[in-house]
Amino acid sequence: MARVDFYHLTRDSAESALAMLAGKALGAGQRMMVVSADPAQRGAIARSLWEAPGFLANGEAGGEDDARQPVLIGGAPTAANGAGIVALADGEWREEALGFDRALLLFSETTIASARECWRALAPRDEVECHYWSQDANGRWREGP
Repeated sequence: MARVDFYHLTRDSAESALAMLAGKALGAGQRMMVVSADPAQRGAIARSLWEAPGFLANGEAGGEDDARQPVLIGGAPTAANGAGIVALADGEWREEALGFDRALLLFSETTIASARECWRALAPRDEVECHYWSQDANGRWREGP
């Protein structure tokens, strides 16, 4: 069963949220694939990860060292680094994300309509478990409506 976590960005940017999410994943011994169709956003994500406390090593997909990267950043989902988690940073759902153990769909007010449509399409499927997360006033992530 694939798990899809919907992260509603109401306070932090995708880049900031990913630094926190990637830090937790790496701390738990997981690897992550981060996807964005926007090259500028991919660059901002890479900088955010490198600047995070303790820095989070990452690399752009398509290099000869993809398999060694704890966090791989690219324009399409690939498990070239053995990632079990894929984060869709641009708010755009990709069906290939269901090939990972866990998919994180980060969305903002500009992509909320497509996130809702995605939820409606995925929630009834037996092989998918959906969860919704939002930030409280202190920036902590809370599960639920």
